[in-house]
Amino acid sequence: MTVLTIAALQIQNHSLGVASALEQILDSESELSSQRPFLVVAPEASIGGYPKGTGFGTFVGYRLEAGREEFRKYFNESIVVPGPETNELAGFSKRIGCFLTIGVIERAHSSLYCTVLTFSPVDGLVNSRRKLIPTAAERLVWGQGDGSKLSPVESIYGRLNSAVCWENYMPLMRAALYAKGVEFWCAPTMDDRDIWRSSMRHIATEGRCFLISACQFQPSPSSLGIKVASWDEDKPLVNGGSMIVGHWVT
Repeated sequence: MTVLTIAALQIQNHSLGVASALEQILDSESELSSQRPFLVVAPEASIGGYPKGTGFGTFVGYRLEAGREEFRKYFNESIVVPGPETNELAGFSKRIGCFLTIGVIERAHSSLYCTVLTFSPVDGLVNSRRKLIPTAAERLVWGQGDGSKLSPVESIYGRLNSAVCWENYMPLMRAALYAKGVEFWCAPTMDDRDIWRSSMRHIATEGRCFLISACQFQPSPSSLGIKVASWDEDKPLVNGGSMIVGHWVT
């Protein structure tokens, strides 16, 4: 029987900046190399950051000037795909000898996208796919993707595919991935709710696939020195809760 090691990186990125966020990922290389994983999955917006609690000064019908400056800073912390950061991640994948699926904030012309990248240890960046429909207020800052890159990534152990955060709640999206024969379901996310964990078990069972959910941990606003509207300053912004589920759930 073949035994595979799979890893979910439960890292945090809240206004770390591209260089610091990338360094945090690369710092895991030594530990991962000792485990020799076949597949590593990192959270949504691991590079670029998930702006939880940020409104960018936007209200229905008008925008505050301060919000424009806030968006400019966020825009400048995104990355171009392909680019220097994707080259670093390709090297990371190659040195460990693993496939890597990771969420980033991608900059293309004047738009930002919530993008999922997949790297092969042999071929480097093999898939770059933008989140189909940003969820709720995410649409203020992220553009829509399309379904042109939903094809799985082939490996000697099976087909890899990804659904980022709320895409996992879209029945037709799931059906499309099942139809393509997904065997390793990668779910970069920022959803830390109990219902998410139940959904991950459901998808693994429904799709008869192995599922890897990687979620960030973000500490409390008070520890970060920020204010978030209607939020307990001592409560973590995101609780993590990453998980790996087998294809036979009991």
